[in-house]
Amino acid sequence: MTTITKDMTIGEILRTNPAVAPILMEAGMHCLGCPSAQGESLEEAAMVHGMNIEDLMKKIEAL
Repeated sequence: MTTITKDMTIGEILRTNPAVAPILMEAGMHCLGCPSAQGESLEEAAMVHGMNIEDLMKKIEAL
C-alpha cells in the first residue's frame, strides 16, 4: 500500500486508501468531495480547519 503523506491531496489520499475518509470526517473535514479536496494538501486542509497535522497523521498511520 502507498504511504500517505501530509503533502498528498485529500483526493489522492482517498484514492489510495478510502478507509481514511471516516478519520477525516471525524476530524471535521466534511467536504471530501469538494473541489478544494482535489487540489489542497492534507497539511493545508488541516491548517484551514485548525487541526494539528501531526495528530491527524498519527490517526491515519494507525489504520
